Amino acid sequence: MNESRSRREFLRAATLTGAGLALSNQLLGASNKSVLVFTKSSGWEHDVVKRVGGKPSLVDDTITELGNKHGFNVGVTKDGRIFDSKEFRSYAAVMFFTTGDLTTLGTDGKPPMSPNGKQTLLDALRKGMGFVGVHAAGDTFHTPPDPKDLSNRYIAHGDQEDPYLRMLGGEFIVHGREPRLQDADLIVNDAKFPGLEGVTSPVNFNEEWYSLKDFMPDLHVILTLDTSSMKGECYQRAPYPVTWARMHGKGRVFYTAMGDRPENWKNEFFLNLLSGGIRWSIGEASAQLDANLKEAAPGYAEIPPKFPPEK
Repeated sequence: MNESRSRREFLRAATLTGAGLALSNQLLGASNKSVLVFTKSSGWEHDVVKRVGGKPSLVDDTITELGNKHGFNVGVTKDGRIFDSKEFRSYAAVMFFTTGDLTTLGTDGKPPMSPNGKQTLLDALRKGMGFVGVHAAGDTFHTPPDPKDLSNRYIAHGDQEDPYLRMLGGEFIVHGREPRLQDADLIVNDAKFPGLEGVTSPVNFNEEWYSLKDFMPDLHVILTLDTSSMKGECYQRAPYPVTWARMHGKGRVFYTAMGDRPENWKNEFFLNLLSGGIRWSIGEASAQLDANLKEAAPGYAEIPPKFPPEK
């Protein structure tokens, strides 16, 4: 089977499953770098990545708009087979808003990644492809086992952590319950990072805040969550990173734990930060990446107390 036929059949199959690869209107014949937005949900499917009536999700539309604004092209898919295709190699970076073990069919019923596709992704990043993780990207490929009581998430796995999470730089434990959403202050650790120009610290923001762990020691922390006035067992800990950048081999990795609330996908602060992370990941913006984890968040290694059992 020749290359053009293989590509046509992959795209046709993806479309038939409702997980088709959609490209921004700039992509055909364009010379700009391209970003793949991957939103498969093998675990909880967030509202911002749901496609209703076959229409693009809020995340699909927003990243496409950012691409049109900042000069990068965008492809979007929920189909895990993309990582086994030649199509995947054409992208300068991939963005994940995903959940669960993506090598399983899971919640959304879209085709999963193959184990080889997962390794292809990690190899491509190490060789220089960029990566952008948003919110639930930290709730993806938990170090097994991941039982319903979440007990294994409260353990620091270090070198034994899933290789995807080692690449990402940290892992989601749990978020608040009552309240699920709350205002909190973000400490700006690097006001010179692309997209944060003119921002002063702290920044008050409303979000479903992830409690995170197993931070890679080489993190360049961009934003730290001030937990001092927050409610909930999972925030009974010292301030910890919620946005960072790091190098994975030659690949530029950016992650932000924000992005749950649909309203935030119209928020100027969040969109400027995210577009800065994307532009940096594809090499269209520069940043100084000193490893500042211990300085920015001295108590980063603390594991919060577990929620009491639900009655």
